[in-house]
Amino acid sequence: MEINLGLEDLLRISPLLILFLTSLIPVGIKVLRGNHEPNPLVPLSVGIAGILTSAMLLWIFAGQGQTVFSKALIFDGLTFWSGSASLVITMGALFIAYESPSTNKNLFSEFVFLLLSSSLGMLVLVSALDLLVTFIGLEIMSLSLYLLIAMGNEEKLCKEAAFKYFLLGSLASAIMLYGVAFIYGTTGTTYIYDIVSSVPNLVESSRLFLMGSALIIIGFCFKVSIFPFHAWTPDVYQGAPTSLSAYMATSVKFVSMAAFLRFVSIKSLGYSENLLNVVQWLAVLTMIIGNVAAIRQESVKRMLAYSSVAHSGYILVGVLSSAISSQGSFAASGVIFYLISYAIMTFGAFAIVNVFEINENTQLTIDDMAGFAKRRPMLAFCLTLFLLSMAGIPPTIGFFGKFYLFSAALSEGRLWVVLWGVINSVIGAYYYLRPIVLMYMHESNKADDAERYLPATETLIVVSMIFVLGLGFFSDFLFKAVERSL
Repeated sequence: MEINLGLEDLLRISPLLILFLTSLIPVGIKVLRGNHEPNPLVPLSVGIAGILTSAMLLWIFAGQGQTVFSKALIFDGLTFWSGSASLVITMGALFIAYESPSTNKNLFSEFVFLLLSSSLGMLVLVSALDLLVTFIGLEIMSLSLYLLIAMGNEEKLCKEAAFKYFLLGSLASAIMLYGVAFIYGTTGTTYIYDIVSSVPNLVESSRLFLMGSALIIIGFCFKVSIFPFHAWTPDVYQGAPTSLSAYMATSVKFVSMAAFLRFVSIKSLGYSENLLNVVQWLAVLTMIIGNVAAIRQESVKRMLAYSSVAHSGYILVGVLSSAISSQGSFAASGVIFYLISYAIMTFGAFAIVNVFEINENTQLTIDDMAGFAKRRPMLAFCLTLFLLSMAGIPPTIGFFGKFYLFSAALSEGRLWVVLWGVINSVIGAYYYLRPIVLMYMHESNKADDAERYLPATETLIVVSMIFVLGLGFFSDFLFKAVERSL
């Protein structure tokens, strides 16, 4: 296919170009200084400036549904919400990394470069209309993350986490690319809009097309921690620096689910009852495995990792509803709304974990939360709201996120999946309430200075708490804004 490049195309991809060019500045400064690390404020300031500029350009050009590079990329409502979220989370991760003992030392310039490169991959991923471009965006994001995790200052766990993530991620990428090849072999194209018209006939006549769709779904399931492709999640989240754990649990999941949502718009699930049933059971099993495993965890980061797995199951319910709906905007809006709520409360929880980390070898356990409310009452209150929101307790934004997801599933006749979702929400309440009980009802065995005072991180925590409550009260306004844009 002929690719026509014009000035308008370059203007619309300017958010991506700005991120790429900005990412080169910190490492460029370090090279010019004879490989001496500059003051961490320099790469931090450059990174924040690049993200803000990219976000402003994205808000100007996205949301209009315009395609560029012969329909390889699209800047619609899905690109706007997921791209904006990824940029905001990237900025928050930079602030946490600046104050984290695992990341703020000799390689901070390289850290900023790789984090912005990962964010660039995310923008490519969420705007891709071509399956090959989707794969390229996924790999730009993932390759940067492999290196970021391995760069952590912790001696053992971060190296193990990077190795596991790299091996399993490479396997998932190969499986996904194999699926793209199958779909191209049966349809003669990798453009999503061109595939849609062929789906009804291909589902009935071509097993190769169904196999390709299944392999791509497996690739996405790995990235968003769907059972049984979730095994890497607790080890990687525990071993990675906390700023990266927060980034992966929120931004990576957000954009991967958004790309998954765009892929299911070809409706292959809607025309294949067998494939739909398999994915439904994967959603149910993911919720069960994530919540039951989280109950048994003593490490806070592993508990949040398994919580992330369970939330992937909830989100997959909304993705399925969008896949089988003839009018998928309500279900798709429910997915985006839930991802926004999940990102805010999960990022805030990981930011609080960062406060507890005295050095790069600190491993926070749930018992360490005892008496936290007396030592740091404001942060304890914030963590309480985050955990209650994850459990789906009103009036937090987490409750309304589940409400919209389950409403979309009910409208498509998936009552049994919703029942499993409600049951798992009850199970999840147990391990979310446990730290709250320890914080307020148990005495601390730690000194008053057991946690550090981190102004940027604590500001992010308070802002996240305000959004958890505020967006809960104004959830209808936010949901309708999302729905109008999709």
